[in-house]
Amino acid sequence: MAGGVEFNPESQDALRSGASPWGRGARGPAYEPLTQSYRTDALVIGGGITGALAAEHLTARGLSVIVIDKEEPGLGSTAASTAMLQWEIDSTLTELEHYYGFERAAGMYRRSAAAVSGLAKLIAAHALPCAFQPRQTLYLAQNHEGARDLFEERQLRRRAGLPGVYLEHCDLFTQFELDRDAGILSPGSAEADPLLLAWGLLEIAIARGAMPVRATVKRLHSEGGKVTAELDGPFVIEADTAVLATGYSMPEIDMPKLHKVSSSFAIATVPQNPATLWRDRALIWEDAHPYLYVRTTPDHRIIAGGEDDATVDPDRRDAELAGKASIIRDKLQRLWPQANTEIATAWCGTFGETADGLPLIGPVPRLPNVYAAYGYGGNGITFSFLAAQMIGAMVAGVHRDWFDDYALDRDGPGFRSFRAGEYGVETVLR
Repeated sequence: MAGGVEFNPESQDALRSGASPWGRGARGPAYEPLTQSYRTDALVIGGGITGALAAEHLTARGLSVIVIDKEEPGLGSTAASTAMLQWEIDSTLTELEHYYGFERAAGMYRRSAAAVSGLAKLIAAHALPCAFQPRQTLYLAQNHEGARDLFEERQLRRRAGLPGVYLEHCDLFTQFELDRDAGILSPGSAEADPLLLAWGLLEIAIARGAMPVRATVKRLHSEGGKVTAELDGPFVIEADTAVLATGYSMPEIDMPKLHKVSSSFAIATVPQNPATLWRDRALIWEDAHPYLYVRTTPDHRIIAGGEDDATVDPDRRDAELAGKASIIRDKLQRLWPQANTEIATAWCGTFGETADGLPLIGPVPRLPNVYAAYGYGGNGITFSFLAAQMIGAMVAGVHRDWFDDYALDRDGPGFRSFRAGEYGVETVLR
């Protein structure tokens, strides 16, 4: 069965605006224009963190790889990431149990935890200079009702064998000086500089023979057991397989109903007095809608973000940045009054996400030998690592039953479809 897909160049522009603090003082690998057509084992389309992890993993498996991007590597959605490497998924374990049953939901959470652990081992093995730091996460309740929900969530996590402790108001106030009704404190997450991480992984792949190419893919064909990429010049790239790692700037493929696109906003403060930061510099996030998440940087800045909305037009999104940054700053001040909330820089980016909080990873329907990695939401880099491992296995002919939990066509028979409401998800059992 043959197929083809078009790429919309306009969808690949203006994925982010503003200036994030990542990659300062460093430069990514150089991407060169093509001077001839090429044949390769694997073509990775997208040079951000997902493409970088895919390229590293596929070259580690001994495949020849070409990584193609229309701009400097990592300067799309990756540069807008806040790089909180959490194993906790946007949907709670309680929600996923409701959607898919306990055993499948617990497996999803365990695999997410294993992905963060695997990424940490990869970074350590190559001594990647990406400001990687293990961190605990602190998941905060907004009110008494949220506190009850978090208590039940922790009980379910304990049943699944997941680490963490439930903290009541007195515990939070005594241990963290946070005035919230309750929280879950969990080990096993981390933080990093996403640009330095992506660039470091690309350098490893390049050292193994991967070729970085700057060009725009216009069309992708899949026929005769090979994939052909038509570019914006006179040359083409033929590959045994292709990986779509283009973030929000997706080609014109059919996406499941549970996929949606949204924009997120973030600020970085001026450097703080380290003595005024919270205990252990835990990654903090809320169960509120719209939510707030907070982390620190090696130079003692506070990064805070959230205020997601459905605005995807770049001009409209950018016009919202100042107002969203002000809201985030006020929320940060209420959360941590000791902070100097003067904003050093603010930015925004557009991302794909799913209504159930799970990524879309696997074969693209009706495009043989083409794999996609999309819909990451707040677990971008964690799911990027998972995607690289899964796609590497699929390319090698290995299939696990749990791969289907992330399939692009999981709206099909036997799966639940989702309709995203303003503040939640309505499930519809087919």
